[in-house]
Amino acid sequence: MKLLLLSNSTNAGEEYFSWPQKEIQSFLGRFSVTALFIPYAAVTFSFDEYEAKVEARFSEWGHHVKSIHHAWDPVREIEKAEVIIVGGGNTWQLVRLLHEQGLMEPIQKKVRAGTYYIGWSAGSNIACPTMRTTNDMPVVDPLGFDTLGVIPFQINPHYLDVHPEGFGGETREMRIQEFIEANPNVYVLGLREATLLRREDNSLQLVGPQTARLFKKGETARELSSEDDLSFLLDYAPAIPYY
Repeated sequence: MKLLLLSNSTNAGEEYFSWPQKEIQSFLGRFSVTALFIPYAAVTFSFDEYEAKVEARFSEWGHHVKSIHHAWDPVREIEKAEVIIVGGGNTWQLVRLLHEQGLMEPIQKKVRAGTYYIGWSAGSNIACPTMRTTNDMPVVDPLGFDTLGVIPFQINPHYLDVHPEGFGGETREMRIQEFIEANPNVYVLGLREATLLRREDNSLQLVGPQTARLFKKGETARELSSEDDLSFLLDYAPAIPYY
């Protein structure tokens, strides 16, 4: 499998897709491709707007996207796709629309067969076995929490260590601790912004200037850097299903 899973698309103060540009170009290669784009995580703007925004950036690099929302047969478009790109936004809506249209399994099959996959934020979250480590508000019923499962562990995108002064709610780490308490056999990787995961078959690499924070019940949370081999996470499969 070939996966590029980004925590975020854009850093504050930078142009759209500025920080991961070189990694995306390297991942796609030097020959032009037209990727199938899935914009379903967009809630406050249209799918047409989302497609246009991504196309404008990718076309600068010699690549193009076409959105699945134009297709009369979305499953057929997935079956033909050379590259699948899933944009960020609200994970709950993204998962609902994929379940509603019966697209989760076709995407899973294509990616497992070798079709390149790029996702950011919500698009990275659905590469996991479930969507249950998303940060997003449940604006819709997702019709089930199961997602693609093209990686066997969970990602928490946009992972933050910050606990603002005067904030009385739970930190991100506390929320993840709740998850692993309820799901003791599951690894959760807190993926900080300006970092991504690149999977090449049985190899998994963290790319970016920041570390990622790894959680599992019974283990001390630890920091992993781009110097570490994360491939062990691909070998691990929970002994029992998630609760």
